[in-house]
Amino acid sequence: IEQPTFPKITEMCVKMIRRVNDEEGIKKLVNETFQKLWFTPTPHNDKEAMTRKILNITDVVAACRDTGYDWFEQLLQNLLKSEEDASYKPVKKACTQLVDNLVEHILKYEESLSDSDNKGVNSGRLVACITTLFLFSKIRPQLMVKHAMTMQPYLTTKCSTQNDFMVICNVAKILELVVPLMEHPSETFLATIEEDLMKLIIKYGMTVVQHCVSCLGAVVNKVTQNYKFVWACFNRYYGALSKLKSQHQEDPNSTILTANKPALLRSLFTVGALCRHFDFDQEDFKGNSKVNIKDKVLELLMYFTKHSDEEVQTKAIIGLGFAFIQHPSLMFEQEVKTLYNSILSDRNCSVNLKIQVLKNLQTYLQEEDTRMQQADRDWKKVAKQEDLKEMGDISSGMSSSIMQLYLKQVLEAFFHTQSSVRHFALNVIALTLNQGLIHPVQCVPYLIAMGTDPEPSMRNKADQQLVEIDKKYAGFIHMKAVAGMKMSYQVQQAINTCPKDPVRGFRHDESSSALCSHLYSMIRGNRQHRRAFLISLLNLFDDTAKTEVNMLLYIADNLACFPYQTQEEPLFIMHHIDITLSVSGSNLLQSFKESMVKERKKERKPSSDEETESDSNSGSESESEEEASKPRRLRKRVDSDSDSDEENDINAVMKCLPENSAPLIEFANVSQGILLLLMLKQHLKNLCGFSDSKIQKYSPSESAKVYDKAINRKTGVHFHPKQTLDFLRSDMANSKITEEVKRSIVKQYLDFKLLMEHLDPDEEEEDGEVSASTNARNKAITSLLGGGSPKNNAAETEDDESDGEDRGGGTSGVRRR
Repeated sequence: IEQPTFPKITEMCVKMIRRVNDEEGIKKLVNETFQKLWFTPTPHNDKEAMTRKILNITDVVAACRDTGYDWFEQLLQNLLKSEEDASYKPVKKACTQLVDNLVEHILKYEESLSDSDNKGVNSGRLVACITTLFLFSKIRPQLMVKHAMTMQPYLTTKCSTQNDFMVICNVAKILELVVPLMEHPSETFLATIEEDLMKLIIKYGMTVVQHCVSCLGAVVNKVTQNYKFVWACFNRYYGALSKLKSQHQEDPNSTILTANKPALLRSLFTVGALCRHFDFDQEDFKGNSKVNIKDKVLELLMYFTKHSDEEVQTKAIIGLGFAFIQHPSLMFEQEVKTLYNSILSDRNCSVNLKIQVLKNLQTYLQEEDTRMQQADRDWKKVAKQEDLKEMGDISSGMSSSIMQLYLKQVLEAFFHTQSSVRHFALNVIALTLNQGLIHPVQCVPYLIAMGTDPEPSMRNKADQQLVEIDKKYAGFIHMKAVAGMKMSYQVQQAINTCPKDPVRGFRHDESSSALCSHLYSMIRGNRQHRRAFLISLLNLFDDTAKTEVNMLLYIADNLACFPYQTQEEPLFIMHHIDITLSVSGSNLLQSFKESMVKERKKERKPSSDEETESDSNSGSESESEEEASKPRRLRKRVDSDSDSDEENDINAVMKCLPENSAPLIEFANVSQGILLLLMLKQHLKNLCGFSDSKIQKYSPSESAKVYDKAINRKTGVHFHPKQTLDFLRSDMANSKITEEVKRSIVKQYLDFKLLMEHLDPDEEEEDGEVSASTNARNKAITSLLGGGSPKNNAAETEDDESDGEDRGGGTSGVRRR
């Protein structure tokens, strides 16, 4: 306002105006700013200020050409609504000024063009001016009524560039809104419009045809009732289609058909477009004829959906989509259900056809929405004298039934590898939910899954839907959270372009946030829901759950990167990891022991050098299996020369392996879950800097306040479960077992066994001595997790609180090697 010539004004306006739907404070600011800038009446004599304002608005409209104009409509509606009941209406006055001056500007611009040598309208400025006029007409068509005659000649623009087409489409859209509001328009004006539109329909491509038929619909249905004119056009294309159909039936490979393909495509599209805006089964069109036009059209279009050429199929499906807007009941026909559902659910079906079916559903829902809003407005006008019972709700009942039919297939389209298919599927679901056509609970897991999509716009849309559902139905999100996590893994699998790489559960950018972090942040506020959710996720790691390894990796990734805020959250997870480890770990060791061949064991006594090997490999502390499962206080130390030492020795165990290597693979597979939990605990410990004693002292039943402190996150701590990644990349579960692989699995078993024996820290730690048990446990963990990097594991001792553990240089040493 102060510096109207500043070059960055357009850019600044674009950035501001996009915030028109933000929270109330920002919304108010945006409205006030633009009211001052654009929608305050300009003094009549200040021509310069007016021109500047027009150039500024059209620049902003031109800059937003690719992102859509919802913001402008929203802004105008907000401002006009705010002064509805006021006696002085500055915004309305400013709008009238702007529209009149825009039209004047266009005419001057035309003159300047005709004076110069450059004939033919092709400038971006003209397009921006006409687009702006259309945006005004959309919100307040009355403003344009007096300019309708001025706009009509633009329908005869010579089309050579993209901009010329934009001019024609926008003029058609303006006339469609404005002509029905004109009082007693002249006959010649209306006849000229009809003829111009018909010429355009016959001559130009899809976009032009669509807008011109739409405009013709408004003019003929609401003003001229010139049905014969439209009927003749319809018969022209319908006749051409029937002829092409019979030719195709006689000889599908005929060359005539190839030559006539453009005519076929145009006819399919135009017949559909005409059926969308005119109900040809009315007497006004077909007279006394008993033929059912809509069924005939359906039959014709359905015939071409089975054509061998994909382009023809697509046009036929577009035509069907148009026809269904006029006659939604056709979507209940068995052949239509079969066609739509088979295209959506068939994995090998072309992406274009899938997208077209989803677009058809989307357009249908958008039209229904517009129809319902219009009915709503009409109802409000007469509501006072009408009886409520009269208000028909038939159309929303119809669209609800239609969406129930196709819902499952649309939701399944979320698992498509192509982002465009997922994009349209999400649009359809969002429209369906916003119109309240289905119960939202069935969509929740799918929306959670879409919240992990790589494209931010889709993520935000899915997350927004979840927030809306959560507001209306508390507890739904939590109820479906685990199912949603599993589904999000399927979406990630579908998106994963390199099948050799395991699917990961965090974003590969600088934030490395969990893919499901939005879901967690929605649940974390309620302690009971949060705990139930975390326990359900940890239960998937249980050896009895038989979850596939890559899904466990995906869930562990999420658990490692969730946006925890208080100490209670990670401590609760670590507490439950310990419980799962002690149960699953013992089961795992037991089943491995049982698979070993007993007889060979008795034939030999370990010699001393093997004992040393066992010491160096696995630490010399050990206990018998039964005692490992007793409570810590009841355990007693067992001397290292007892017979369990024999199993501690890699070579000894190697000799006891059964011929069949299935139990080995089973062990390697099941142990991945436990390894991931170990890694996860280790990672959370390093990330939050917890000491062993803090983890040990934690009890979930303590009051929430004790652990309500905020987490102090360390930077640069990444979750990298090397062993599981190697296991998945080498596809060990399906590959041949070599001696080397056997040996590494046995080593893993021994480390594991050692870890299980020293799972609980001993009381001795509190007396100021680092127990051998802690040393052995840490050594086993290091060995199991592939000697993790110091960055990840040094925190084990560095941040410990009890003095005894600070002296445990040995442990730190092992970690850092």
